Amino acid sequence: MSGWVKIAGLGPGNEALVTSEVTAALAEATDVVGYIPYVARVAKRPGLTLHASDNRVEIDRSQHALRMAAEGKRVVVVSSGDPGVFAMAAAVFEALENGPDTWREIPVEVLPGITAMLAAAARAGAPLGHDFCAINLSDNLKPWALIEKRLRLGAQADFAMAFYNPRSKSRPEGFVKTLEILRQECEPERLILFARAVSRPDEAICIATLAEATPDMADMQTVVIVGSSLTRVIERPIGPIVYTPRSTPE
Repeated sequence: MSGWVKIAGLGPGNEALVTSEVTAALAEATDVVGYIPYVARVAKRPGLTLHASDNRVEIDRSQHALRMAAEGKRVVVVSSGDPGVFAMAAAVFEALENGPDTWREIPVEVLPGITAMLAAAARAGAPLGHDFCAINLSDNLKPWALIEKRLRLGAQADFAMAFYNPRSKSRPEGFVKTLEILRQECEPERLILFARAVSRPDEAICIATLAEATPDMADMQTVVIVGSSLTRVIERPIGPIVYTPRSTPE
């Protein structure tokens, strides 16, 4: 079979953070499939067809990519960040598992990218330097009760936690509840990093304590990183560093 699918991560926004592997795949592609703003990041060229779609049609998008690959096309499915982190890789494999048996002969490869979580952590220092977890706060694909359970258990286990999709216009109450849960489980001095539009021209980084944090500090372009109880800040004249030590007291 001459067609293939490559599921690529475009990184957090700055083109310098797109891997050379992803750049090479885009140069070979006949078709690019993805959510509208991510496809817009791919340069147009002769011989390349761009297929942009809404953000709630992941399975339809994946099926479209696999159908084109079965026809012999070279298809790149794009996500921001890393395609395996709350993104398109899982959707493509779900479509593959439930699709025609012939789709299983299609070469499918996942090309990693730099996630917003890792880019945000690097900007601040090393808040994810010890054990951590990542939680998607959107309840579009899972019930809020499950999100709340994971928030509480993550805090009780003293993980540093990275939150994706913290607060949208359609569900602003989710992050209000998140802060309430954190205040029930963590001390007021717990450090929180709000990293918006990391690596883009409008990047904004805010370091606060849990006591200082307010819901309007986050939106859908923000990654929120909550430190563990050991996370600390180094104050410097040229800017603070937030990090979590790699060792824990016995």
